[in-house]
Amino acid sequence: MAFRRRAKSYPLFSQEFLIHNHADIGFCLVLCVLVALMFEVTAKTAFLFILPQYNISVPTADGELVHYRYGLKDLITILFYIFIAIILHMVLQDYVLDKINRRLHLSKVKHSKFNESGQLVAFHLTSMIWCLYVVVTEGYLSNPRSWWENYPHVFLPFQVKFFYLCQLAYWLHALPELYFQKVRKEEIPRHLRYISLYLMHIAGAYLLHLTRLGLILLLLQYFAEFLFHMARLFYFTDENNEKLFNAWAVVFVVTRLFTLTLSVLVIGFGLARVENQAFDLEKGNFNTLPSRMFVLSLVCLFQAWMMWHFIRFQLRRWREYRDEQSARQRAAALTKQQSKPVKRESGYHENGVVKAENGTSPRTKKLKSP
Repeated sequence: MAFRRRAKSYPLFSQEFLIHNHADIGFCLVLCVLVALMFEVTAKTAFLFILPQYNISVPTADGELVHYRYGLKDLITILFYIFIAIILHMVLQDYVLDKINRRLHLSKVKHSKFNESGQLVAFHLTSMIWCLYVVVTEGYLSNPRSWWENYPHVFLPFQVKFFYLCQLAYWLHALPELYFQKVRKEEIPRHLRYISLYLMHIAGAYLLHLTRLGLILLLLQYFAEFLFHMARLFYFTDENNEKLFNAWAVVFVVTRLFTLTLSVLVIGFGLARVENQAFDLEKGNFNTLPSRMFVLSLVCLFQAWMMWHFIRFQLRRWREYRDEQSARQRAAALTKQQSKPVKRESGYHENGVVKAENGTSPRTKKLKSP
């Protein structure tokens, strides 16, 4: 399966070869794992890549319920889904975004931002629907007390653990994509910044057993980010279309307020009332006062940092809008001034003097005194 037809051939494993064929390499590795499932000797190893590990059967009134905990083998599963994410990234780029780009005829800078927003719109929309399905079916949305009751939530349902593994795999795949997509050097710090923030928050919720609160906060964050990148896509197609940016600005501020409120409610008040507040690494209990203060401080710090950047972005937009409006007013005034008709005296001008139609001066002659 070749994602792009290229006329050039590159030396094996050279820089150009990896950049132009990384999706094909990933597809071959994924195919090898899937083929290994067909043989009894290699099937057990192949399942390490495909399915979450560390499953535990919990007896219930209706039968046995399978739950999962985390461990080092999760890294193998994450690695497999990193290759899946690379393949899906290239499929979306080749068969959707590149075709739209050829019709829009965007500049090089806008082309790069359009591709970024197109990829993230697809990811945020998929993750948002998936996350909403998980919190509804697991009852987290209907019962907010479950976010902190019975902490630590060491044992996770299959769909919760699989969701977190796929999230980590996607954001980890975004790191090599910076190299494969030839992102400009001045853009790399911005990409690394938000990729690191997502990885830190998702991995922190997963490792500290705050997965239920993490799902709710991710749902809010992905909705705000989905609106932002949709607004950018509409802006690239029509620069006068900025209504979605206004909607995103409102949602962004509300998301920050909800994130702070829910974090304080769960970490500051909910976990503080849980009986077991002793640090126990084996049982996965991190519910101590220093741990709660540290996590809550990080959340508040990052929310304040995001609001600061949001305010700077809005101020820059307001200045650009003000300068554009003033420039339009000056241009309109100049055009109006040039379009006014110039009043001329009767006759014509010659050397700065108005002449009558017969060539004489229109000034009246002085009468001689008698």
